[in-house]
Amino acid sequence: MFDQASKLRDLVEERADEEAQARQIGELRFDMAETTRVIAITSGKGGVGKTNLAVNLAIGLQLAGQRVMLIDADIGMANVNLLMGSVANRSLVDLLSDDVQLEDVIEDGAAGVKYISGVAGIEAALNVNRLAQRKLHKKLGRCSEMADIIIIDTGAGLNRNVIEFVLAAEEVLLITTPEPTALADAYAVIKAYSTYTERRNIKLVVNRIRDEEECYEVTDKINQTTKNFLGMTVDCLGYIYEDKTVREAVQMQEPFLIVNPESAASRCITELAKSLLSGKRMESVSRGWRGFLDRLFGY
Repeated sequence: MFDQASKLRDLVEERADEEAQARQIGELRFDMAETTRVIAITSGKGGVGKTNLAVNLAIGLQLAGQRVMLIDADIGMANVNLLMGSVANRSLVDLLSDDVQLEDVIEDGAAGVKYISGVAGIEAALNVNRLAQRKLHKKLGRCSEMADIIIIDTGAGLNRNVIEFVLAAEEVLLITTPEPTALADAYAVIKAYSTYTERRNIKLVVNRIRDEEECYEVTDKINQTTKNFLGMTVDCLGYIYEDKTVREAVQMQEPFLIVNPESAASRCITELAKSLLSGKRMESVSRGWRGFLDRLFGY
């Protein structure tokens, strides 16, 4: 029987051994700005709003005065450029070519956010081996010179690339929805994360909630399980309301924070950005008259 835990353990041990050897010969050495924050956004499954959070949160932080770079590391299912409403001329994988430099793959996104597009297609995902990752590592080093905050949009689930990005990030945002399957997959990510690192800097973002109380209920459900089986709890950074503006913006291929900055979901993103910058708990977001109508008519 396939042993997922054993595979992940082997992955982390292999990664540690290879990077230790690389450092001995100076292969991974380059200057990085110590003040640059690196935030990985991940999820246990697809379809819970991970890339939408990454794109709109990047814009929210940019509008708050930060220099933000967004890297689409969802190799194989990349769509940051689609949600940005722009066409990417080159992608992250182009950095594997010796004649392509970092500036060649950086695109201008909404509100001044810089982003590096990923690449769609299973072949690209399969071709990113350890040697290729080291080349990416070296070229991407200069991103810290161009940004105060670097957001990594990882893939969903627990494949090798996702685990490596999550383990490497200084901060991790795990997005989930209230559905039982999403909660189960979110727990699997927390379990893998807690198993292979002693850091406890992973936080929840609960998407598509009906009211604030539902966010607390979801957090309690997850923490009951993590406390019983992992001996830890996970803080909740905040939430995003169920909002038709999000679906409309996706169809328009534009960030919902730009399409309707006063929508419930957009105001949640603004408060999430403030919370990340201040280190304080996310302020409550009232749905006001629209929330009343939504509840009245069952939306």
